[in-house]
Amino acid sequence: MYLSFFGMNENPFTITPDTDFFFSYGKHLEALNVLLVALHLGEGFIKVTGEVGTGKTLLCRKLMNTLDDKFEVAYIPNPSLKPDALLMALAEELGIVLEGNESQHKLFKCINQRLIELNAAGKHCVLCLDEAQTITEEGLECLRLLTNLETEKQKLLLIVLFGQPELDRQLSMPSLRQLRQRITFSYQLSAIDWKGLNAYLVYRLLKANYRGDRLFMPDAVEELYRTSQGIPRLINILCHKALIAAYGRGQKTVHRKHIRMAVKDTECIQGRYLFFTPRFVYGAIGVIGAITVALGVVRYDILPKFTPALYAKTDQVIASKTSYIREENQ
Repeated sequence: MYLSFFGMNENPFTITPDTDFFFSYGKHLEALNVLLVALHLGEGFIKVTGEVGTGKTLLCRKLMNTLDDKFEVAYIPNPSLKPDALLMALAEELGIVLEGNESQHKLFKCINQRLIELNAAGKHCVLCLDEAQTITEEGLECLRLLTNLETEKQKLLLIVLFGQPELDRQLSMPSLRQLRQRITFSYQLSAIDWKGLNAYLVYRLLKANYRGDRLFMPDAVEELYRTSQGIPRLINILCHKALIAAYGRGQKTVHRKHIRMAVKDTECIQGRYLFFTPRFVYGAIGVIGAITVALGVVRYDILPKFTPALYAKTDQVIASKTSYIREENQ
């Protein structure tokens, strides 16, 4: 709709987990590095949790695409299955031909044999489970038993759980304490911070081949952060709708009014306005400091200096990301 108007070749703010748009910044880059290190070390159980919309599925896909040929990856996007069905799904991912109606014992035996074959070929097998908070207690116990499959030197199956915070509450159950003890690496994804938001927008726009002047004006970015709280999925939804709003009015830049129009059209965000924006917080601190100085309570020279340097740091992040993408595209 608006792609040719803004000079783009694809939607920069799609909510599908397109790994080309994975933003290597902050917690997301750190989480990817933790996962890669843990898997190369052969750790049996790894857990990543995060609120809805923080990018767990995209991180999972990015991890699978990043792993080299030394890894055999199995992926189960919806693991809310009974133990037998969960084992059958894993068997199918590993290329095991099933005759049908196999017992749980037979499924374990077939999976173990396949894992031994992969290990003999020098491959590490990784099972990635998205939406792990939906796994039943019986399913989690089944996964624990799978991690018992090992040689004298290493685990035959490495398991990575991606789930919402409900997963942590589920794992805190006394009946799952054995599984909880086997989780050697865990990471919690968080939202994009204030300094990273501008860089996130620039990164996605460059990936969509946008080469024009600044598209999202400072007032739009501030409003975007205030309403999305830095959650990637909400950022994408609002930016997409704001671009439609700007396009509909023939405007080449996005402003606060366009973000607010997007918010009004997005049910899951309505009523979530945040009063304490970064600009408000630093402004409030400045006012309190001025009043304190006026009252003679604290000397001026020991007060922290809040200057435009806060925003200069954002520009530095944008510049570094812009240079990275341009070099990548050359």
